[in-house]
Amino acid sequence: MVGLRERKKQRTRQALIEAALRLFGEKGFEETTLAEIAAQADVSTRTFFSYFAGKEDLVFYDSDERMEMAVGMMASREPGESVTDLLQRVVQASFDWATAFGGLTYEEAAVRTRLIMTVPALQARALFLLFDSQLRLARALHAAFPDRLTLVEAAAAVGALIGAVKLAVMAGFEQDDRSLEDIWNTAHRAAEVAMNGLKSLD
Repeated sequence: MVGLRERKKQRTRQALIEAALRLFGEKGFEETTLAEIAAQADVSTRTFFSYFAGKEDLVFYDSDERMEMAVGMMASREPGESVTDLLQRVVQASFDWATAFGGLTYEEAAVRTRLIMTVPALQARALFLLFDSQLRLARALHAAFPDRLTLVEAAAAVGALIGAVKLAVMAGFEQDDRSLEDIWNTAHRAAEVAMNGLKSLD
């Protein structure tokens, strides 16, 4: 059970994320200051730095945790689990985690996606994280199936799956009258399509 102090820290962290995305959407990423974000979340700038190193970290606030979760799940492959079964379990856990702990509204998620697509510094960070995370996942998948998959095959599987989900979600945000539920359905459908193509690895 999470203690009172930890719950308070989680609320403060979430308040900073929500304040940042709201201000980024209203004023722009470069134009928003750390002091403004802290003030909106009702904390000091010093407290801000207890949670995040800078503005970029607010946009990519969940990257490290989701990666550690995915790599950990691959390392604990269940007996008899196939390649696609393991990937499906990891994908579902990632979706569940984002739904339970991400806490973003559709508008906040849309702002986040738009920022990553348009702000040069965020584009560069996203590209680095994309390749770094896929390579880490590919190594973990290869390690889970050392006698069945080469590292190249594991990399191709991870790239196909992540690429399908990310591109489908970005395309979904470009459509009008969409809800967060629609985006999650899009992500699930993209994962399903990619997974069907990966069954040859089982």
